[in-house]
Amino acid sequence: QVQLVESGGGVVQAGGSLRLSCAASGRTFSNYAMGWFRQAPGKEREFVAAISSNSGATYTAGSVKGRFTVSRDNAKNIVYLQMSSLKPEDTAVYYCAASRRMGTTPDVFGSWGQGTQVTVSS
Repeated sequence: QVQLVESGGGVVQAGGSLRLSCAASGRTFSNYAMGWFRQAPGKEREFVAAISSNSGATYTAGSVKGRFTVSRDNAKNIVYLQMSSLKPEDTAVYYCAASRRMGTTPDVFGSWGQGTQVTVSS
């Protein structure tokens, strides 16, 4: 398995921006597709964005399309989630996850980070 550690969460006002980072270790990072998911209190974990192992393909959920961008740096073993025009409904714990294949559902991803809290105030 690959070990994942997220960082960059915090409190931001509506309309603001944050960049989340997820550092990977333990396996060859460039072999893994990476995903970002989020979970708000009382809600199921939902897909946010994913990027293929070589950055050739990205997928973004409709709720964040045009506001969030996923990218990765395979030389540094890091995947990023750039979030802009944040809304209160973006408030959640954000998780990064790794998979040997591309996907948009949690069951595809076998390795998960501990999560980082993002709170957007109105």
